[in-house]
Amino acid sequence: MTVQALDPGPAGPASTAHLADADLTPGQLAARYGLRSPGRRPPFWAYLRSLLAYHGFALTYARSRVVTVYSSARLGPLWTVLTPVLNIAVYYFVFGYLLDRKAGVGESYIGFLCIGVFVFSYTREAFAVGSKAVSQQLNLIRAIHFPRALLPVAMVLQQLILLGFSLGVVGWVLLAVGEVPSTRWLAVLPALFLQTLFNFGAALVMARIGAVLRDVSELIPWVLRVWMYSCGVMYSIDKLTAHAPRLIRLALELNPGAVYIELVRHALLDGYGSTTPYAWYVAVFWALLALGGGMWFFWRAEDRYGRG
Repeated sequence: MTVQALDPGPAGPASTAHLADADLTPGQLAARYGLRSPGRRPPFWAYLRSLLAYHGFALTYARSRVVTVYSSARLGPLWTVLTPVLNIAVYYFVFGYLLDRKAGVGESYIGFLCIGVFVFSYTREAFAVGSKAVSQQLNLIRAIHFPRALLPVAMVLQQLILLGFSLGVVGWVLLAVGEVPSTRWLAVLPALFLQTLFNFGAALVMARIGAVLRDVSELIPWVLRVWMYSCGVMYSIDKLTAHAPRLIRLALELNPGAVYIELVRHALLDGYGSTTPYAWYVAVFWALLALGGGMWFFWRAEDRYGRG
């Protein structure tokens, strides 16, 4: 019995392609067939588009955190208001009564103080929660694919929701001290919008730093406490620095924490006086710089978040 050898025939296109693939490296193979690593950092503008596409996730996540964070407390989210109110009482006694820093503010010092405390608390919390946004959500990051910037953004949205409670308290205080609502109060909206953009950027920067340096969250409260005393929360920068060197006065006036406070005070307090002529320009500058720089800084490490 004769066994005839099988003729493989001429090599077809498929077999030729397989032979060509054998000479390629894994990276070249992935590029040839359009494959990419699931953790690869997308281009910056594509990243921004994906972030906007997930805006519903950020809003839902923020609302759910407002409910869950205070679920074990009887008064719930009201503690977000009660804590600053207690601080206001202490600050009023120390700065308004003992140190008499209400000079130049007049009878509306309690309203002046309320605005300063609540507006600064909004930015302070953005820094604080931003530093933990990535490091405390590693399980979520490793389980679900989404733009990681959503986490610090959602944290700031959570603080914005809680700020709504605070503004209600500020409104009642202002009415109690004799402030009359006017169309000037509407200027609060663009001021807080710019502050929110600034807070987004600050939270993004702190989120990346906190993802690498876990101990930074322990240092942040001390740094923010020092910053608070330079923002005019308890005193009028204009009155306190009336005879100070121009450089010091300018540094305090350009301080982003002070700029947003001053804009809100000017909107809500009748007779408070005019803000510095460049206050709105400074507020826009800080908002765009923080948001743009913070987003770029956070995006640069997008492919490293959640890895061991």
